[in-house]
Amino acid sequence: MPSIRGAGWGQPPRRDKPPLPRIPVPVSRAIVDCAIYVDGERQPGNYAYTEALRRVRESGNGFVWLGLHAPDDGQMQGVAEAFGLHELAVEDAVHAHQRPKLEVYDEVQFLVLRTVKYVEHESIQATSEVVETGEIMIFVGKDFVITVRHGDHTHLSGVRHRLEARPEQLMLGPTMAMYSIADRVVDSYLAVTEKMEADVDAIEQSVFSQGGLDIDPVYLLKREVLEMRRAVAPLIGPLSQLTGSNQIPKEVRRYLRDVADHLTTVIDRVVEYDDVLSSLLDAAAAKVALQQNTDMRRISAWVAMAAGPTMIAGIYGMNFDNMPELHWRPGYYVVLVAMVLLTIVLGRNFRKHNWL
Repeated sequence: MPSIRGAGWGQPPRRDKPPLPRIPVPVSRAIVDCAIYVDGERQPGNYAYTEALRRVRESGNGFVWLGLHAPDDGQMQGVAEAFGLHELAVEDAVHAHQRPKLEVYDEVQFLVLRTVKYVEHESIQATSEVVETGEIMIFVGKDFVITVRHGDHTHLSGVRHRLEARPEQLMLGPTMAMYSIADRVVDSYLAVTEKMEADVDAIEQSVFSQGGLDIDPVYLLKREVLEMRRAVAPLIGPLSQLTGSNQIPKEVRRYLRDVADHLTTVIDRVVEYDDVLSSLLDAAAAKVALQQNTDMRRISAWVAMAAGPTMIAGIYGMNFDNMPELHWRPGYYVVLVAMVLLTIVLGRNFRKHNWL
């Protein structure tokens, strides 16, 4: 009788259950806001992004602003098909972890920004993180702007509300929304660098203080400054491209040049902090080496002070019969006094030269 492998006596063969199908999450879960803007004014009503885009393109006036938060592949695929986004840019927007950059796909511009948040803490010695980073991706077309953000601190509602209060700026189109987001991000860089300055000053004070030296906070802050530098420095290239692009209205380019100036200020500060921390690391290393040398001198001084009496005791402990001092009655006391005097003389000499 043929046997069935893996089955028990009288039991049907075991079959692995097929994996359960993955239930797609509707794109509405990732949508933060979707609105139509005509002549700088937000149009009343709530729209699905497909309907909003259809209305704008049928009327030939205005643009759509769609905001998304951490969409997955399935959610982003529907948006990409509706707005005609390039698959490479869509992949970057979903998986994040990108350097600041600007890519142009036909008439669609794709801008990546790194966001930075300062992590409040009582002291640099009591924290493991100083800055927290996130990302914002912006797709800009002639009649739409799509923002994709990753991170819980990258809220853009304030940017949208501030622009809605200035219809004359929103009339400039989707690129004005892109400028406003970039301006908000760079302003946050300035705020973070101002707070980091206090940490750098605290580290500098601790390095040159008279107390014990803990070098770990210096390494921590330098690591956070380097992370900040990687987030802000690469953005100077994309901003330069935007300020020289003919696809950007002239008025918007003027605003973008102001953002580029602020970014230059941020980069100068971050580079300065990096240089200061590098100098502090060198100073801390020199201070540690000096402290080690001081400790070694003290140890050597105590060893030298103990070596004299040890040598005398070793000589008189050899127990030779032909040693005249062995039968000298006051010899024991003389040797003790000689040991004490030798120790005192060595100790005073070492203190005079700051070895003790």
